[in-house]
Amino acid sequence: MLDAHLPDVLALNNAHATELSQLDLPGLTALRDQAFWVMVVPPARAFMIALDHTASYASPNYAWHRARYDRFIYIDRLAVAAAGRGQGLARQLYADLAAAARAAGHTQLLCEVNTDPPNPASDALHEALGFRPVGAATIHGGAKTVRYLQASL
Repeated sequence: MLDAHLPDVLALNNAHATELSQLDLPGLTALRDQAFWVMVVPPARAFMIALDHTASYASPNYAWHRARYDRFIYIDRLAVAAAGRGQGLARQLYADLAAAARAAGHTQLLCEVNTDPPNPASDALHEALGFRPVGAATIHGGAKTVRYLQASL
């Protein structure tokens, strides 16, 4: 489903680069190619990309989780456009991902949320969905501090 919306998803991702990190088209297609799950709410009102424990991904956040957990689904990217906020899109994406993860035999979801720069909307969403803190790190040469989160399925 991502292919038809690549340019719009790339634009939405990069509009949220502070939270997600900047991507180029080859980077987005590389994520798509190894993703466990990708969903887009057209026309790019929201999207989510999740990887499993078998991905080959150079993200310091993914590496942190991979060093500590044997089997998992890692939410790498979730963005909701301003026009899509308040409509439950992020919650629905998480519900759909959780169903797919359970069907594949996974028992946990992992992700991170920026603490510096702060991301209070993401904090509130993840708390409401039952995620709990499991660690923290400063990454990208001190440009970001993140809190690592886990939710059982």
